[in-house]
Amino acid sequence: MSEAVAPTEVPRVGRGITIAGVVFAFLFPLLGLILSIVGLVQARGAGQKNGLAIAGIIISIVWPILVGILIAVITAAACSSGAAACTMTTY
Repeated sequence: MSEAVAPTEVPRVGRGITIAGVVFAFLFPLLGLILSIVGLVQARGAGQKNGLAIAGIIISIVWPILVGILIAVITAAACSSGAAACTMTTY
């Protein structure tokens, strides 16, 4: 009888750093960008693809821009409605 041998799983290099990079991409974009780049470099050094690291890099770049645009839109809407915080007073 021949015994079936379970295939060994190839370790994913840089996976933990990449996951941390994606999480931090939303909370602290600069740290998320750095961790995602490190994860990508480690994976490429081992000859592996790491799409999650690329996603972390993109999120780290795009997320602050989207938040900035959202804040600008909300501020513009509040000021156009005559909010007291937007009026300038001179003494």
